[in-house]
Amino acid sequence: MAFPRSTLAVIVLIASLSAVVHAKKASCTYDTFDVPSQYTLSTVEGIGDDGTVVGQVIDNKTQLPMGFMRSPNGTITVYSAPQSTTTWMNGQNATGTSAGYYLDKTAKVHGFTLENGNFNAINYPKGANTWIFGVNHVGALVGSYGGAGSVKGFLLVNGQYTTVAQSGQQLTYPMAVNDNNAAVGYSASGFVDNGFLWQNGKFTNINFPNSKFGTILSGINNAGVIVGNHISADKAWGFIYENGAFKTLAYTGAYYITAGGINNNGVISGQVYSTAKNSLGFTATCK
Repeated sequence: MAFPRSTLAVIVLIASLSAVVHAKKASCTYDTFDVPSQYTLSTVEGIGDDGTVVGQVIDNKTQLPMGFMRSPNGTITVYSAPQSTTTWMNGQNATGTSAGYYLDKTAKVHGFTLENGNFNAINYPKGANTWIFGVNHVGALVGSYGGAGSVKGFLLVNGQYTTVAQSGQQLTYPMAVNDNNAAVGYSASGFVDNGFLWQNGKFTNINFPNSKFGTILSGINNAGVIVGNHISADKAWGFIYENGAFKTLAYTGAYYITAGGINNNGVISGQVYSTAKNSLGFTATCK
């Protein structure tokens, strides 16, 4: 079974050194957060315009992965989809809709939305597995479907699917979508990821320079500002892409830092690692 960034990134992070890249550093103000002590933070993903952040935690007692939502006031709510063994939460909008996917007890992946507490399963017609990654503020969704080494993406608007599949690539994962239905994500045919912007059926490749193991784009806002991560050695480094230029995220003393999403106010969500296993979530405003 093919898995998206949260799993695939673990695989591509175990290679040897890539070329050193010199890029301008973004000037950011960070607000870090942790999760309740009975959980371990796993991933930090998207952020809505109201500041709600979503991602995944591990239950320390059961070791089961679960989704989480962190409200603007810092309250963290943990969530597991019905009949699931694992739940991921990837996207969030300001109207109260979270988007994600879950693994059921038969090892099949299903997409879902959670709108003001109301669960809705989403399965691509005749798709072996369905992942939902992003939701914009008018309810459009992006995700992927497939399995067994062939995964295609899609845009879902008002019940209508549009295929998003990059030519020559076995895997296509659109990770986020803005209100103009511009989607960003990554594609791959091996262990090197290719970042892309997709809109109106057209792909534009966006890859961090000299990143030997590739680029994963994770967020885009209505102004067209993109965030993502470039894979270098055993680390992933977050960046901002705006007006054709890259700026890297930096946090004093960080082992590495990743970007999960960006909202229409320019606030970035992500994760800062003090060691390979210990991390805090963050929201940041950057220049």
